Amino acid sequence: MALTPSYFDEGALIGVLTTQPLDRVLDYRAPEGGCHLGAFVEVPLGPRKVLGVVWGTGQGDYDISKVRSVIRVLDAAPMRDELRTFLEKAGAYTLTPLTAMLRLATRAPGLGDPPSMRKIYRLGDTTPDRMTDARTRVLDALRDMGGLSLTLRELAEAAGVTTSVVKGLAKLGAVREEDSPRDTAFPVLDPSYPSKDLTNDQATASTQLRAAIASRRYGTTLLKGVTGSGKTEVYLEAVAECLSQGRQALVLLPEIALTAEFLTRVEARFGAQPAEWHSGVTVTERRRVWKMVGQGNAQLVVGARSSLFLPFRDLGLIVVDEEHDTSYKQEDGVLYNARDMAVLRASICDAQVILASATPCLETWANAESGKYARLELTSRFGDAILPDMRAIDMRTEQLPGSSWISPTLQRAVQQRLDQKEQSLLFINRRGYAPVTICRACGYQIGCDHCDARMVEHRFLKRLVCHQCGETKPLPSVCPSCDAEDRLAAVGPGVERLAEEAQTLFPDARLAVLSSDMFGSARALKAEIETIASGGADLIIGTQLVAKGHNFPLLTLVGVIDADLGLQGSDLRAAERTFQLMRQVAGRAGRADKPGQALLQTFQPEHPVIRSILSGDEHSFWAAEADERRHAGVPPYGRLAGIILSSTDVQEVFDLGNALARNDGPLRHAGAQVFGPAPAPIARVRGRHRVRLLVKAPKGTPLQPALAAWVAPFRLKGELRMAIDIDPQSFY
Repeated sequence: MALTPSYFDEGALIGVLTTQPLDRVLDYRAPEGGCHLGAFVEVPLGPRKVLGVVWGTGQGDYDISKVRSVIRVLDAAPMRDELRTFLEKAGAYTLTPLTAMLRLATRAPGLGDPPSMRKIYRLGDTTPDRMTDARTRVLDALRDMGGLSLTLRELAEAAGVTTSVVKGLAKLGAVREEDSPRDTAFPVLDPSYPSKDLTNDQATASTQLRAAIASRRYGTTLLKGVTGSGKTEVYLEAVAECLSQGRQALVLLPEIALTAEFLTRVEARFGAQPAEWHSGVTVTERRRVWKMVGQGNAQLVVGARSSLFLPFRDLGLIVVDEEHDTSYKQEDGVLYNARDMAVLRASICDAQVILASATPCLETWANAESGKYARLELTSRFGDAILPDMRAIDMRTEQLPGSSWISPTLQRAVQQRLDQKEQSLLFINRRGYAPVTICRACGYQIGCDHCDARMVEHRFLKRLVCHQCGETKPLPSVCPSCDAEDRLAAVGPGVERLAEEAQTLFPDARLAVLSSDMFGSARALKAEIETIASGGADLIIGTQLVAKGHNFPLLTLVGVIDADLGLQGSDLRAAERTFQLMRQVAGRAGRADKPGQALLQTFQPEHPVIRSILSGDEHSFWAAEADERRHAGVPPYGRLAGIILSSTDVQEVFDLGNALARNDGPLRHAGAQVFGPAPAPIARVRGRHRVRLLVKAPKGTPLQPALAAWVAPFRLKGELRMAIDIDPQSFY
């Protein structure tokens, strides 16, 4: 087999993979001046110009006389062999077309645009005839910067003046206004910057991680530690070792709201801020990050799951913080799990992976138990902090009115914290005011017009919201079914209803409500979390958002309103997720020098999961859970794939499902079974009817080739859609 050349001369036949949904590499001629393998190019496709990457030598299976030339090579570092291999292997694992994988790796708008410019300001050569206090502050600020340039906003903020003062000085020549490219290198991070003193546990773990990174070989380590044990400080030392080796590092966080506090810690450790990559970053900044990562001018990226597809020049470390978090699984478009893809990418580029969590997922736990992953444990909290005292409140013995949700025992505990000027958190894993709105005259429950889902009342918005498709409608005063007036009732608690009750019970308390749908931007959410952490609230009412690694030093009490909520249903991970969520939420309490307490309201205090949460006997819980999964032959001791069929025509989607079930020969030959078709738990979303099939196979089964052979004969026409979810995390 001939080697693919690394450079193609002008006119050479090359294969270009485009971002268009064609699922094949197209032949083109190399442009004037030639191009490198992996070059980002603009090519003609019909009447359009599209983005592509030089993927190799052309096939020559097309009329050579009709092959067109590449229009131009973009000003970006060529895609490295490592990233092309990663996209191919990730696409093969998830059964995703390579063109869709390439779209994940080019999600920076304007890659083909010429460098954009911005205005920067430096100290000028003249002094104004008339000086004012504001003008003096501007010039002093520039002198203090030692000749460094600042943007208009940065200079105005540094001097404490309006931007018009700076512009006025620029007109007089006292400040020099210049154009500068936006796509500039990120500040250099200094790995030798002074670090915090580490405990013995932390120092031991840090030494082992540094040695693994220094080996410049692939390896994955589970960094397990109780909440507040200082896992972040340990893996930042691993980042320092990676940077000192001249390699790049990536830290994945499950929630944008976590980045503000984390960036502060990075700056304290390395003297400068890293690059950010997530949905809260501007389009211009995303392009800058993408380009600088490819040039090696961004040493550390802190980002969401999609940052795995950035074009790193020399990636040496990937940290997956809170690795158990379900948000690492992308549930639409390309269906992938960022935790698993991090391990795949690291194995290709000889990098280390650190999976950090107080409550790792069972897959990671099993890999550590078998020796596939290394394991490091931090068993005590950092400094004077100790683990919270965890207790159950048996709701069967509490005298509580039907319209209330905070038990008398929990009320007394919150009041005690308020008297002591300490913070409390009330947690409920339901957004909105109430999960169901029902007519007391006819029993009608208000549902979404486009989904088979109940609409959730959001009283702050004064609207009903569908949490499946986002559809909203005003709160009606008349029943849509029987026209009865003023008979609609909100049933069940949501975070907003809990806040309303808390305000009544504790009228003098300063309340803060933390729910992902209550903030218009990531910046607003970050600001609210910073306010709470600095003591700006006495009582926090929160959803799952608060369980994700936030540090509230004044928080000493966590009350879980409905600890039983996740135990219902048939999800094979229900027990695991309830255990993780309760332990994570409880871990918010007592993270400073004052002891914390976690109180779990439950109607099932004798349930094995609740007992495991309270006892803290994690190993017994994981061992029992593993044993159940092993006997059932499900992950991590078996393989699953979900097939989701959808169409606007319900008969059409069931016909396809039945045809797939009847023609399951390729699956049976591989030793796999197919179950279904059956309506999905939420059978209609956005007007599309949904049917699911589940494929189950023994652990070592080559499932992807069998699935590909199984679905290959079926051609989808019209509105029919099929999605294949390897290792499904949810079954809705």
